[in-house]
Amino acid sequence: MRSLGFLGAFFGGAIAGAVLGLLMAPEKGEDTRTKITDAVDDFMKKHNINLSRKDMKDLVDDITEAAPATDE
Repeated sequence: MRSLGFLGAFFGGAIAGAVLGLLMAPEKGEDTRTKITDAVDDFMKKHNINLSRKDMKDLVDDITEAAPATDE
């Protein structure tokens, strides 16, 4: 169970870092969301974690909503 907590913390930190890095880029929101979704998809494939595309999109949407809004 401890390794699951470590994996969750690592996964959450990796996503948060990627999201913050992408959100700071001066791009359209749609482009940013696409990059976030692609980055999460690549990470999931690399670590053999299976989530449906809808679950992944919901996760990306939740992270995007939780991130502070920036003026474009």
